[in-house]
Amino acid sequence: MTVNYKSVFDIIGPIMIGPSSSHTAGACAIGRAANSLFKEKPTDIVIHYYESFAQTHKGHGTDYAIISGILGFDPDDSRVPYAIGLARDQGMNITFIEEPGDSPINHPNTAIIDLKNDDKQVTVAGCSIGGGTIEIREIKMDGFDVKPKGPLPILLVQGGENDHQHVTKQLADLTKVNDQRHYKTDRGNLYEYDLDRRLKQDEIKKLTQEHANLVYL
Repeated sequence: MTVNYKSVFDIIGPIMIGPSSSHTAGACAIGRAANSLFKEKPTDIVIHYYESFAQTHKGHGTDYAIISGILGFDPDDSRVPYAIGLARDQGMNITFIEEPGDSPINHPNTAIIDLKNDDKQVTVAGCSIGGGTIEIREIKMDGFDVKPKGPLPILLVQGGENDHQHVTKQLADLTKVNDQRHYKTDRGNLYEYDLDRRLKQDEIKKLTQEHANLVYL
């Protein structure tokens, strides 16, 4: 299927697409976090909605917004409304589930995303807290179960003690680290850094060039 993306957005410039910052821009941001963590093309996408998201996701554009984030689109991308079709054209199976009961991460605007392909599986539990701002409250990946205690931004690094020391030193020159946590499984180590400010693009680029197993959210 060929889609013509020429629209009003190409004429008037970037704007957030969708009726709600919480249900559209926030949903896109949760999807982008999942995209950053998975790093590959998923074959299967399952999205569990809770509370307000479960009740209003269809009418508020949450479905196409969250899929657009998984595809790596920004909230003002003119392809956002077509994201579900674009993902399915790429062979991705998509399922939306309206879950009954309370959010397991204690917020009414909750989405839990399961991404998988033949090689890996990642689960991301996020909530949209208003104005397009999100929190990621649980991440399951590579055998790790990460439960960030603070808001974004956070940095995740898989590796050994040398990687940990190197990243710690680099971050000390960039920003304050509000908290650090260490996760260990039989598959290795993962280090979480809760940062005091958002990093600049050149700072992120330098870190990712030196550490292949680094994720910035």
